[in-house]
Amino acid sequence: MVLRPLRALTRSPNARVVETWLEQLADALGRPDADRADICRRTLAELSYPDYAANWETAVEDESLPPATRAALLSLDPRNITLEPEYYAECDDAKFQRVKPLLWLWYSFDRTVLGGQNVDAGVRLRRVLAPLIFKRVGANFKCFQFVEVSFGYNLDVGDDVVVHRNVLLDDRGGIVLGNRVSIADYANIYSHTHSIVDQKDVTNLETVLEDDVRITYHATVLAGVRVGRNAMVGAMAVATKDVRAFHVNVGIPAKSVRVKPNAPADAYETVRRPGK
Repeated sequence: MVLRPLRALTRSPNARVVETWLEQLADALGRPDADRADICRRTLAELSYPDYAANWETAVEDESLPPATRAALLSLDPRNITLEPEYYAECDDAKFQRVKPLLWLWYSFDRTVLGGQNVDAGVRLRRVLAPLIFKRVGANFKCFQFVEVSFGYNLDVGDDVVVHRNVLLDDRGGIVLGNRVSIADYANIYSHTHSIVDQKDVTNLETVLEDDVRITYHATVLAGVRVGRNAMVGAMAVATKDVRAFHVNVGIPAKSVRVKPNAPADAYETVRRPGK
């Protein structure tokens, strides 16, 4: 086995500029009277439309500008856009409207020049936003670009969790990510399901990934599934039922194909004992 730990990169000569911006943003959002929608709008204007940042209110009313330009400027303010979870019947509007500006900033940042593939700035920004969106987030949260959530406020995240690119965390029914969970690119974690008879018949179920779980590339974990500690769901697999601790499940539907070599003795038992 060849161990390849991540490299420590040399700081950019201008890294302090990004740090100053994030410190100012965190300070603004942390104030008791913070207008999150206004902070989001101002931040996105400064990032994408700096020429209009200081006179946004005037620009959106300026009929000499093309309607598309005015519409784009209006959409910088989260009060002028809708997000999919707002249409869900069980959306707690009081909670969602509080996190909506932060989600809009989270998503929009990835589509800016500063965001894009900028790993360091993106991780730092999401570390500022996550504690204000999630139910709980632990230390050293590392989230890459184009990660989407549903409500956000039903996410419980432990320490040292890593979420890679283009992941969907559907927390309608609640998602718990234990310590050191790793979710690879294009994975989908669901916590709601639709009836096969009536699509409007929705069941919300909490989905749990216990400590040290790995969900690999393009895998899917369905609502209500519990993935036991140190287990792994393989690439392209669909976990429709609970995954036992230290087991590696692959396929559609996912089934156990091996037990990790570091597993305790009871991981090999074919009949599970009560409480295991």
